Amino acid sequence: MKDKSLLFTYAIIFFVMILWGLNVVMLKILVEEFPPITMTVFRIMVAGMAATAMILGRKWIKPLTRKEWKYTLLATFFGVVCHHAFLATGLTFTNASNAVLILALLPLTTSILAMIFLGDTVTKWRIVGIGLAFIGVMFIQGGGGEHVFSFGELALFVAMFAQAISFIFIKKATATLDSRQMTSLMLLIGSFGLLTLSFVLEPGSIGTMFHAPVYAYIIFFISAILATAVGHFLFNAAIQKIGAGQTAIFNNFVPFFGLISSAIFLNEQVYWYQTFGFLFIVIGVLFGTGYIENHFFKSRTVEKPVYKKSM
Repeated sequence: MKDKSLLFTYAIIFFVMILWGLNVVMLKILVEEFPPITMTVFRIMVAGMAATAMILGRKWIKPLTRKEWKYTLLATFFGVVCHHAFLATGLTFTNASNAVLILALLPLTTSILAMIFLGDTVTKWRIVGIGLAFIGVMFIQGGGGEHVFSFGELALFVAMFAQAISFIFIKKATATLDSRQMTSLMLLIGSFGLLTLSFVLEPGSIGTMFHAPVYAYIIFFISAILATAVGHFLFNAAIQKIGAGQTAIFNNFVPFFGLISSAIFLNEQVYWYQTFGFLFIVIGVLFGTGYIENHFFKSRTVEKPVYKKSM
């Protein structure tokens, strides 16, 4: 019975990874139909309302302390406002396949920041992983140095880095605050932060949100409700069941599904050096997050037989 429950949890996480990989492609379509920042405002706002509706009436909802508010607002600034603004902007200047590969650095970057700010252990294998992952990025941005990073690629890197920073503050806040309540607050508050940003960067663009083809609105609501609101809720529920470490490993599937989706739906070409770079990133992530070290090297050490000296 326990095995069936675990397999069901794995299936749910796998489904979320498919959604998130596909979501990058959906965002690429949306930024071509709508102003990127303004579209992101409404998308996050819809996701926030959907997330809030899911938690209304729950007994574990509580008033936040001053410390919880501080961490929640910092996580919102980096994880919602900065991440989604740079993500939407970056996708207007580069293709979806490059985006998913750069975003594949998220688990590794989070691991590096956790070493610095949360006191996670620094080992030689993690350092090796960091190096391999950055070699992978050099390949995906042009075959290992054929050109410098484009503006779109830099924006996506900033989006990825901002989200990694937000995970540090989320980790601190959820020590005492339920992650589902925090997710709802982040999406709602963040949407108003993005709204303010849209007034500055895209003045008068709200009216253009009502002149897109029907298919764009269908994609919009799938992205907002399924990928963003439901996806984060299911992901957080999985963390509670099997732990953050095991759940985070599934993030490595996001660029895989993103590449497949961009090839199928956008007819984007995936070059050999991008595939090569992706392999470097996956190997780097597995080493850099400590997964290989914890589940292979240490397990071998534990399984090594111990002989007692006979008396």
